[in-house]
Amino acid sequence: MNADLVMLAVTVGAANWAFRVLPMKMALRGADGPLGRFLAATGPAAIATLFVASVLPQVQSDGLTVPLIGGVAGVAAVFAATRSVALATIAGAAAYGGITALLG
Repeated sequence: MNADLVMLAVTVGAANWAFRVLPMKMALRGADGPLGRFLAATGPAAIATLFVASVLPQVQSDGLTVPLIGGVAGVAAVFAATRSVALATIAGAAAYGGITALLG
């Protein structure tokens, strides 16, 4: 394996770990300054980035599809009803998979 590739993977993995773990380990209770606001926005920004990264290729190739719309609707409906990220994720995956199975 190429040493440059290994170094890149280790560097990106370490940065990813630090970005996710260190804010939780830092004592930021009552941090209302720029750092506190930055860390408070990190979670929603990461979720939005993952959503766009996963949906964009499908939208560019096929346009909006019925399974995609159903999955997003499942996530939105269950999250609005329960405020549970875990249940909303499961509902969205189930809706996407169920619609795909019905159409395929």
